[in-house]
Amino acid sequence: MMLPLSFLNPWLVAVGLNTFLLGIAWLAPKKLLTPAGLLHAWFLGVLIWGSLGWQGYVVVLFYFLVGSAVTRIGMAQKEAEGIAEKRSGARGPENVWGSALTGAICAVGVVAASILQPDKLVTSLLLLGYVASFSTKLSDTCASEVGKAYGKRTYLITTLQAVPRGTEGAVSLEGTLAGIIGSIAIALVAWGVGLIDLWGVVFCLVAAFIATNLESVIGATMQSQVDWLTNEVVNIINTAIGAIAAILLSLAWTLSNQ
Repeated sequence: MMLPLSFLNPWLVAVGLNTFLLGIAWLAPKKLLTPAGLLHAWFLGVLIWGSLGWQGYVVVLFYFLVGSAVTRIGMAQKEAEGIAEKRSGARGPENVWGSALTGAICAVGVVAASILQPDKLVTSLLLLGYVASFSTKLSDTCASEVGKAYGKRTYLITTLQAVPRGTEGAVSLEGTLAGIIGSIAIALVAWGVGLIDLWGVVFCLVAAFIATNLESVIGATMQSQVDWLTNEVVNIINTAIGAIAAILLSLAWTLSNQ
């Protein structure tokens, strides 16, 4: 059974574009991804463009570029204090999927919805979940990296006791504000390209705030005691909470206005 050309075209564009970008990234002197990370990012990029077109791709690209830039804020200081990201912030496969697995599942869901043709509400909720997952992850990245670089006072989220910067589960005013700005910024990008409406921006902001703080609670209580709760697994949980929270907020709003 041959697939229609209208279905194949986005995937052919996705392969060509991401192969071109892979070549540039491979030759670039400053590595944002490890070699294995580049290959996994290529696959992710093909999946996102093929599923959601350039609009979905813009969102994940915005996350990657801003997230990578934020990770490098105060890098020398963070490395000296032993709280910097490993490999000077270069992302490996585990980082790619820790950040993007939830979004990738939502994107595949949109493709499935286009084939099954359910109510349009399903597609809109999946798109919201996609955006909210990256809004949550960028919020987490901004909060963590800005907090580690510029946080003047950091507190353990569960006890509000003062702790050193970089402590798992620590929060700061500077980091929290940066996280809010990051979540709004990427949600506005998604609104600008037509993936969500303005209420979706609000839902993404609230969901990201909830998920980022719950992630801090996990870091403060469980992460050091459970072997399989690596940073990447916690990131998957974090983005899933953000996506689900945004979807539930949207559903509640829709039902209350019927």
